Amino acid sequence: MAAATGGGGAVGAALRDASIAGLIALGLSIFMIGLRTEATAGGLTIATRWPAVALVGVVVFGGRLLMNLFVWQSAQRATARAARPAKATRSVPWLGKAFGIAMLALAVALPVLLPQLMPDKNRYVLDLGILVLTYVMLGWGLNIVVGLAGLLDLGYVAFYAVGAYSYALLALNFDLSFWACLPLAGLLAATWGVVLGFPVLRLRGDYLAIVTLAFGEIIRVVLLNWFTVTGGPDGLSRIPRPSFFGLEFDRSDAGFAAFFGLEFSPMHRIVFLYYLILALAMLTFVVTNRLRRLPVGRAWEALREDEIACRSLGLNTTTTKLSAFSIGAMFGGFAGAFFATRQGFISPESFTFIESAVILAIVVLGGLGSQIGVVIAALVMIGGFEVFRNLEEYRMLVFGVSMVLIMIWKPRGLISRRVPTVFLKERKAIDASMVAQGEGH
Repeated sequence: MAAATGGGGAVGAALRDASIAGLIALGLSIFMIGLRTEATAGGLTIATRWPAVALVGVVVFGGRLLMNLFVWQSAQRATARAARPAKATRSVPWLGKAFGIAMLALAVALPVLLPQLMPDKNRYVLDLGILVLTYVMLGWGLNIVVGLAGLLDLGYVAFYAVGAYSYALLALNFDLSFWACLPLAGLLAATWGVVLGFPVLRLRGDYLAIVTLAFGEIIRVVLLNWFTVTGGPDGLSRIPRPSFFGLEFDRSDAGFAAFFGLEFSPMHRIVFLYYLILALAMLTFVVTNRLRRLPVGRAWEALREDEIACRSLGLNTTTTKLSAFSIGAMFGGFAGAFFATRQGFISPESFTFIESAVILAIVVLGGLGSQIGVVIAALVMIGGFEVFRNLEEYRMLVFGVSMVLIMIWKPRGLISRRVPTVFLKERKAIDASMVAQGEGH
């Protein structure tokens, strides 16, 4: 009886709160949405849109009611459960591995399956796959800095730009191949990662985010104004394409198709680029997974959990931060070099702050420190843009609402459960509710 009374009181309180929110929304939307000026032959007239005002009120009322009943009350119950001692559940590591292997197998077989399944959209889907894999690689690179080391970086696109311009300038001015320029682009991006790391050694939190944001904007402004080297707003064009062990993807007798006795097709180069970015992304995945099990990876996790405790254990936080920035920047440089050779043209407009925001959103929504989460988030965000492309102006609205819903129901990311890289006697899964926000390995 008491439970029923408590439940009825909770519903009544939720209805009152939702009614107040709906009335406030109605009052605000009368002038913001309900009244609109329109230009006519006689001048400006005021048009009313009362159905839109009523719709806003209903949506706010319903959303507030659902939030009260199913989100905030559930969060209170979850907090109460977390306060009670609970046993850590055993993990099922093979499940995550099986899912990852299945996704990799699908990615490898995609160029072979597409001509049979969707012959009309073969080129479109492969181009989209290349774009998604590029953001997966960028997300894994940023995950080292944000997810493992706990350093909020809002200027990651700067390393992406350094890698792209490094490859373009080396290839155009010194006639170097893609395979010779790729490690150099990663090395130069890593150098700039160290350059960024030194000024921010004593910063954390919001201050660190502001400095990294400024660094990204400085790089973009330099690229925009250093016209004699970077081409300024005109960018760099005619960037050389990668070859297959010296075989160009053209119609010549020494080309790829002629060498293997195939009929020439532009899809050969697209398929090659797809497998190239897939190989680069897998390299990022393997190296990151290996590093997080080494002492440097454990130092990153210790730095993320508590920097003061990390210092007290005798760990050198200076080298720990610099290694995270430089290695994350290196993979960003690799992705930038691939972007330049794929596009054949680059300009500063391709490396704005919104790119850093998208990459950071992929890492956060996927789950900080989660490799599989980054893949799922990249598929949802980058692929989602294409799914809702026909909605035009409503596409960003749907995208924003989806992100808000994910952060409400999954505030710690899509993959919120972690398996620690270091464990005592027995490997156990630790629920994200048992640790601080955004942490937990």
